[in-house]
Amino acid sequence: MGTQVVTAADVESFRVFWREEGAWQVSSVPGRSAISMESLIGALSRFPGEGGVFGAVTISDEFFVLVREVAQGRQIMLSDGAAAWDWSLAEEAIDMLGLTEDDVEEFEPAGDIRLLEDFGVSGEDIELLCGNEDLYPDEQLAAIAERLGIAALWSRANA
Repeated sequence: MGTQVVTAADVESFRVFWREEGAWQVSSVPGRSAISMESLIGALSRFPGEGGVFGAVTISDEFFVLVREVAQGRQIMLSDGAAAWDWSLAEEAIDMLGLTEDDVEEFEPAGDIRLLEDFGVSGEDIELLCGNEDLYPDEQLAAIAERLGIAALWSRANA
């Protein structure tokens, strides 16, 4: 599957977000912490969170990976399943999901698109955003942040 090994230069942004005492928190994390699923998940383990901690990584205007770590396990989604054909991080995500190259489609999300439903963002919303070819991955994530009510925190974390 994957051909392009993700480097820190490919990581456009890596944000971690979580709820603490009922309020959302958003933090930017160095790109080198998201060059593999192992390093991404390791970075998430340093953050607290009521309802888990989320990591959102955008790669070279191509796709994003969204991960939710909770005590009960892990949820992963990829904004464009076909990214697994070209990028190592996406390939690792697909492998962790137990999917194969034949299970993914271009411009369609793969994995658990319902990972934000507990916080008011439906799987259908995520599917529509990911299917919108006019939006770059960072714009898709900004739209998700808007739906979560954390757009201002999201923008500040990238400044």
